[in-house]
Amino acid sequence: MSEYLLKIKNTSKKFGGLVALNNVSMRIMNKSISGLIGPNGAGKTTLFNVITGFVTPDSGLFTLNNKKYSPNSIHKVSRSGISRTFQNIRLFSQMTALENVMVGRHFHTEGIHSGVLGSLLRTKKFKKNEIDIKQRSLELLKLVQIQDKAHYVSNTLSYGDQRRLEIARALATQPVLLALDEPAAGMNPTEKEELKKLLININRTGVSILLIEHDVKLVMGLCEDVHVLDRGQIISFGSPEKVQNDPKVIDAYLGK
Repeated sequence: MSEYLLKIKNTSKKFGGLVALNNVSMRIMNKSISGLIGPNGAGKTTLFNVITGFVTPDSGLFTLNNKKYSPNSIHKVSRSGISRTFQNIRLFSQMTALENVMVGRHFHTEGIHSGVLGSLLRTKKFKKNEIDIKQRSLELLKLVQIQDKAHYVSNTLSYGDQRRLEIARALATQPVLLALDEPAAGMNPTEKEELKKLLININRTGVSILLIEHDVKLVMGLCEDVHVLDRGQIISFGSPEKVQNDPKVIDAYLGK
């Protein structure tokens, strides 16, 4: 296995005359927690959307688990092993917590016995798949510590629990890389500390994590390495200590 899970090389993206990404290269190590930070308008969201298949880059080479892939389709990227959450929570609001996670599990269910025809025929394999999906979904709810709310309708959950549920649903697709878009947004200090512990526990299961986050304190206390983006380019990369003391980062983002 390569030391690096994800490699991005010479990636660019323009929106009309605006250069959002300018020849960006970055690497994410296997089984690591990596951060992506930078000032507003730096291109973080564009890079994040490129990695997860929501925006097609103009150029670039992408390797995941030593295999080249083209991030031009959300479904292809997900099946390659990358799953994401969003800054604005996107749950199925009228479904229960358990049903939300099961939707993620169904994404990987294929074949005549587990598809529409299997559902209509209620085949033995379909029934077994449903049991397995439900069991795994309950395990994921336990991992994010909301198993006791499995049958709550998602829009009745607290804000923090909805964040946890979204992470559980993302994990249901069996990713090797979990990409989190501002997971601590709107959280109080206690919730942020609980989130930090949760992400460490998820990482210990072997899942690599990449997060965009404005809370620098959380990033520096959680991530093993940090990428700093400014004006569409990576201006610094390394350990939290290295990045915090980089004059370019201080000047562009952290301030004196």
